[in-house]
Amino acid sequence: MAPVTVLTEGLDPYCLRAGEADRLLAGHPWRRFAVLGDSIAEGVADTVPGYSPMPFADRVAAELAAARPELAYLNLGRRGLRAHEVRAGQLAPALAFAPDLALVACGANDALRPGYQARADAVDAELAAIISALQECGALVITVSIFVRPAYPSLPSWLRPTGTERMAALGARTTAVAAARGTVHIDLADHPIAVAMDSTSADGLHGNARAQSVAAAETIRALGGMLHPKEP
Repeated sequence: MAPVTVLTEGLDPYCLRAGEADRLLAGHPWRRFAVLGDSIAEGVADTVPGYSPMPFADRVAAELAAARPELAYLNLGRRGLRAHEVRAGQLAPALAFAPDLALVACGANDALRPGYQARADAVDAELAAIISALQECGALVITVSIFVRPAYPSLPSWLRPTGTERMAALGARTTAVAAARGTVHIDLADHPIAVAMDSTSADGLHGNARAQSVAAAETIRALGGMLHPKEP
């Protein structure tokens, strides 16, 4: 019988390779990094053997700090918040922090509530308002369309049939807002690991440590692509 390969971060084809973040973020200009949002921003996730336990936003901050040790980091993310609550409760302290780099992740708690389709434009407007305010204060803004799972077994039975549909709609709408506002957008909705339920926490909603590591890798690669654009 062939030996079973246990996937770890070092072997995962979607995670950072040794020294990759150092190379991609070398000489980066950012000094103040703020994170706003819900549980995605906060970093709710189960640990996985062989993977860093660090939530993805914290991991991005750590890699930025490795290249620039004086980096100041503020994570305001808190689980359960809807987009309007993120703007009402987190935007002012984020602006007071005066970030030159900011990450915004919100909208999932809106998408999973009844009536999302009727409120989707308003959710988009809240996200756009957060982005615009941060950009006006001089921050480069990162946005995220989160992994869309093929099933959400932990959702109430009445919501399960439309859970994937709603999250896919949120992802597409977030991508559209990001394009309109000119953010650095991390589109994870159709990422290859999105269909792998082994990248999901036991709650059936949040990505586990593997998903966190992949999200961090994609974010760092996007920032590195800005810093070191490939020749045409």
